[in-house]
Amino acid sequence: MNNKNKIHFEVSERKVLLRVFDIAFVLGALYLVGSNLSLDYLKISSIHFYYALVLALYLNSIGTVFEMYNLQVASDQYQIIKSSILTVSSTVLFYLLTPIFSAELPSNRFQILTFYFTILFALLLWRIFYVKFLASSRFVQNVILVCDREQLEELIQGLENSDPHYRIIAYVNSDHLTDEQFDYHFVENIAVDDLVSFVSEHIIFEIVIATQKTEEITVELYQQLLYLLESGTTIREYTQVYENKSQRIPVQYITRDFYKFFPFSRSNNNQFYLMFIKLAEILISILGLLIGVALIPLIFIANAIGNRGKLFYTQERVGKNGKIFQIFKFRTMVENAEKGTAVFSGSKDNRITPFGKFLRKTRIDEFPQFINILKGDMAVIGPRPERPFFVKEIAEIMPFYETRHIIKPGLTGWAQVNYSYGESIEDSLVKLQYDLYYIKHRSLFLDLNIAIKTISTVLFYRGQ
Repeated sequence: MNNKNKIHFEVSERKVLLRVFDIAFVLGALYLVGSNLSLDYLKISSIHFYYALVLALYLNSIGTVFEMYNLQVASDQYQIIKSSILTVSSTVLFYLLTPIFSAELPSNRFQILTFYFTILFALLLWRIFYVKFLASSRFVQNVILVCDREQLEELIQGLENSDPHYRIIAYVNSDHLTDEQFDYHFVENIAVDDLVSFVSEHIIFEIVIATQKTEEITVELYQQLLYLLESGTTIREYTQVYENKSQRIPVQYITRDFYKFFPFSRSNNNQFYLMFIKLAEILISILGLLIGVALIPLIFIANAIGNRGKLFYTQERVGKNGKIFQIFKFRTMVENAEKGTAVFSGSKDNRITPFGKFLRKTRIDEFPQFINILKGDMAVIGPRPERPFFVKEIAEIMPFYETRHIIKPGLTGWAQVNYSYGESIEDSLVKLQYDLYYIKHRSLFLDLNIAIKTISTVLFYRGQ
């Protein structure tokens, strides 16, 4: 088998690679330019351990906020140029404004200017190299899918949209009752008898079994797969791959053995973790309320002009263990927005006032929810609380929906930073997948990741 001739990197490995080489290129460029032009500020910032560490931390942290380590962004030349400029500008500004942690400022402005452009060009040089020579070829993972033909399009989109380098190049139709050959775009339909030879002729990263019925794996297909497995080909089950690539739980493919998929994170019962999170939530809520109080005069004036009516509003939401509570928000819709049956709010909802759109985009409308956090109804991070009417409606048609109530709802969450505003039952299914992933993998690292992505959401004006 020749599937080992090419080095592959998983998503997490590629992100580590980007972080390490970002730092290496920047520090290397600063040292070379500083040495050749006798610019002490550049040289000492790159070789002094403490200063170099601070610069590296700033670069990686701020780069995360501006999506430098989002693989979709990192693989797009134009998006990475924008993110690089924002990251370098912010990094240099922070580095210059924290003289206690960074090198002493130089006596002339030329060194500061050279410092900025050296970092920018070094980062752009490495990232453009990554796009042109690594992301476009080295990291591509060719995959064969075993599934029913009817599932093909949905399965391909679910995997490829999550990882730009993960490519389904062929599939085996597991429905043995259908003999018709059917190619889907660039995805070739392979006959069962040709599977081994196809793998031998191509560089295949892995084979993914997506059929939900074990009886559809015929004796012939089983023998082919077993031979490939023994020959060193990686074979994995679809739900495992989907969860790893998309960071969502594929609830639509989970049947009666659901308990296999929900070994929920130990953090949900870890008293040290819960105590630390509670303390952090109290501090964040007090800070958030202070900022909210400072903004109230401005919001009050703008509300009187572009959002006439009450400044605040309350609404019933479902909390932990199904408990109903009143959520607090700044009002963003016209008064008496709902007359009769409750309906989802969409991105083009004409009930949202012009000033209300601004409040939603900037997430300012949610500042009063820090009161809910201090009361214990909500957490800073968790599944967004839904209205009882929608919970009942969605739970009737969507298994596992009420599982999201085993922890407190949050001000922000994994679904909020990875998916757009839910406007339908279908959107609720996608957000449920993210919520269950958070509950399953809950940790300080994941909480920090969500916090940073929330900052990105606000900065890029993606609120809803």
